[in-house]
Order: sequence, then C-alpha cells, then structure tokens
Amino acid sequence: MFLIIIKSLIIGTLGGAAITAGAARMFHAPESQGLGAFRTLGELNACNGDPIAHFSFGLGFLFNSAASTVASGALTQDVFHRIIPNFSAAILLLKNKNIEETLHNPKKMMFAGAGVGALVVTLLNTISSIIPMKLSTIAKEVLTPAANLMINPIMPAIFWLAALDSGKTTGIWATILGGVSHMVTGNGTPGIVLGILVGQTVEENGYKNRTSQVLIVIVVIMFLAIAYFRGFTKKLGLPF
Repeated sequence: MFLIIIKSLIIGTLGGAAITAGAARMFHAPESQGLGAFRTLGELNACNGDPIAHFSFGLGFLFNSAASTVASGALTQDVFHRIIPNFSAAILLLKNKNIEETLHNPKKMMFAGAGVGALVVTLLNTISSIIPMKLSTIAKEVLTPAANLMINPIMPAIFWLAALDSGKTTGIWATILGGVSHMVTGNGTPGIVLGILVGQTVEENGYKNRTSQVLIVIVVIMFLAIAYFRGFTKKLGLPF
C-alpha cells in the first residue's frame, strides 16, 4: 500500500502538472505552442470560466473513472484529460474569476494540476488496491455500465443544451457536428464541444474571418479522417 501511494503521488504530480500546463498553453496559440489535447481545451471553454461548472464536469468523470479503476485496475484517460484540468480550473477560479489570470495562466494551472493530480491519482489507486476481488467483479458488471450512461447519452445532452443556450449559430454547429460525431464515433460529446468552439468563433468573427475559416477546415478534415480510418465511409458506400 505504501509503495502504491508513493508511486501514485509521483505520477499524479508530474502528469497533472504537465497536462494542466499544456491545456493552459493552448489558449495562447498560435503565439506560443500548445501542448494539450484539443478536446480538453474545448471542454474547458464550454464551462465558460464558471468554477461550479468545472467542478461538476470533473466530478461526473471522477465517478466513472473510479468505477473503471475498481473494475479493471487501470486509470482511464479521463483522469488526466478531464478530471484534473477541470478541478484545477475550479480551484483557481474560486479565488479569481479572471480567466486570463487563472485558467489561461500555464504556471498557476501547472501548480494547481500538480496538487490535484497527486490527490486524484492516489485516491483512485488506493481505492482500487483495497477493494476485494468480489466487489471488483460487481463494479465491473454493475457500476461501470451505470457510469457509462453518464458519458453517453447524459453528457452529450448537457453539452447540447448548453450549446443551444449559447446562440443560434453555436446551436446549429453543435447539433450538426454532434450528430456527425455520434454516427462516426458513437459519442456526440466531442462533436458538440467542437461545434461550440466553431459556433462561438463564427459569432465573434464571422464566416469571412480567416480564423473561422481555418477552424472549420480543420474540423471538417478531422472528421473525414476519423470517418475514413474507422471505416465509416465504407458503410456509406463511398469509394474511399
């Protein structure tokens, strides 16, 4: 147990610091090189700098990750890409609502992410290590499917409603990309988040703005690539 805690603290601290600092740097692209995941950036944006929204979003995935950790003994990707960045943002925003000085500050996010990462990873690994095998089987058969319902369809519905509330253009883009994402990947959340990003960019800059055009082209190419490599284009009877 002691060895698990020590390793968890080290991994959680280093991983949490790197992930959150990288996510914060993405807000400064293209002036500086972004180092985070694009979906992490989109989901952080979707919370609109509200600490409660960031905390609630991370908490939803914490339950899912805890169930998966107990059932399989492995951390899910949501731990570093969703839980730690959103918890870190929530902590910083509670003291200062200015996102330029908190969420967009790589240094502050790095320190917050290091602390949150150490606690979250240690908590999940400790829980997993002390759970008896019989309870692990129960978690795999009962808790994991229940937690997955939070990811799909509850989370897509929440983000879609948030997109509709953000304006007509954002709602249209979120609906279209969310539908495409659901058909191609089986989960509409990534598409809805991208739709929010595209919609907000278009509402602020217009369709003739170069940033808007580049973003739309990137999103279209990305979905075409995903559809191709997943074999979705073959299902549609397309020659490629």
